Amino acid sequence: RWQKVLYERQPFPDNYVDQRFLEELRKNVHARRYRYWAVVFQSGAVVQQLCSVCIFVVTWWYMDAGMLSPQGLCGAALVSSLLGYVLFDAVDGGAGRWESGRTRWADLKSTLVFAAFTYGFSPVLKTLTESISTDTIYAMSALMLLGHLIFFDYGANAAIVSSTLSLNMAIFASVCLASRLPRSFHTFVMVTFAMQIFALWPMLQKKLKAQTPQCYVGVTVLFALAALAGLATISSVGAVLFASLLLAVSCLCPYCLIRLQLLKDNIHGPWDEAEIKEDLSRFLM
Repeated sequence: RWQKVLYERQPFPDNYVDQRFLEELRKNVHARRYRYWAVVFQSGAVVQQLCSVCIFVVTWWYMDAGMLSPQGLCGAALVSSLLGYVLFDAVDGGAGRWESGRTRWADLKSTLVFAAFTYGFSPVLKTLTESISTDTIYAMSALMLLGHLIFFDYGANAAIVSSTLSLNMAIFASVCLASRLPRSFHTFVMVTFAMQIFALWPMLQKKLKAQTPQCYVGVTVLFALAALAGLATISSVGAVLFASLLLAVSCLCPYCLIRLQLLKDNIHGPWDEAEIKEDLSRFLM
C-alpha cells in the first residue's frame, strides 16, 4: 500500500498518488465574503477624498478668477475649523484627547505657530515658482494630487499606503497652485485651507466613521453634493463626469467585487508548502 513518506522505498513512481490524495482538497479556505452595503460603506473614504481634491481645486479656481476673496475663505475656514474641533471632541466625549494627553492649550499653540510661520513665509511661497511655466505647474499639481489619492490611507493594510507621502504630495500641489495666485495673502489662505482639508478633515472623518457610522454616511453624502455643486458652477460636463466617477466608486465597483468573489477558486491541499506553526525560537538561542 502506498504511503506518503520519503524515507521508505516503495514500488511506485515518484509522482504516484492514490485515490485518497484529493480527500484533503479545500477550496477558498481564506477567501473573504463581502456584503454589498458593507463595501459601499467602506468606499465612502475614497469618495470623501475625491471630493476633498475636487473642492480644493474648485476653491483655487474661484480664488484665481477673483470670484472668491481671501478674507471670505479665511473666515469660512476658521468657522469650519472651530466647528470641526468641537465636533472632534464631542463625538467620543473627549476620550481620545484624554488618552493622548494633549491639552487644548497645546493645540492652540500649534495652530498659532503654524499660522505665523505660514504667514511669514507666504511671500517666499508666492515667488517660489516664478521661473517655472504655468503649464508645468498645472501638470505637477495634477500629478501630485493623483499621487495623494493613490498613497492615501483608506484603511487598507498595504505596502503602497503612506499617509506622510500622501499629505506631502497634497501640500506640494497646494503650494504650486497657490504660487499662481495674485498676492501673498492669497497664498497664505490657500496653503492653510489645504492643511485643513487634507490633514485635519480626514482625522475627523475617521473618528466619525468609527464612532457614529450613520453621521459619517450623512456627512459623506453632503460633502459629495457640495463638491458636485461647486464643480457644476464651473463646468456642467465636468460635474456629470465627476458624478459618474463617484457612482462608479461607491456603487459599481462594490457590485463588481461581489460578483468576482463568486469566481474565486483557490484550492488548498497536501501539495501546499509545509507551514511550521510551532515556536522554534528556542533553537535560535
